[in-house]
Amino acid sequence: MKTIIKRPLITEKNTIHNAAGVYVFEVDMKADKSQIKFEIEKAFKVKVDSIRTSICRGRGKANKFGMGAVPRWKKALVKLNAGEKIALFEGA
Repeated sequence: MKTIIKRPLITEKNTIHNAAGVYVFEVDMKADKSQIKFEIEKAFKVKVDSIRTSICRGRGKANKFGMGAVPRWKKALVKLNAGEKIALFEGA
């Protein structure tokens, strides 16, 4: 079974979004917004208000063996209905 949600993205910038009810996840490149909404609602038992997606570009990265590659990846900014939270991001 293919997983759509790969991992939550917990950064300093994303914690500012959490206060507004927006949570950020790394998702599968082929997933669309309706699939992401279904998986978030099923996994965390919350109601999703809206979703924004963004494809982050890959880039070259130098290491001691020469140049490597960082692949492209997709992130989803998930806004929940008012009053709902995901405990994973709250530290509970």
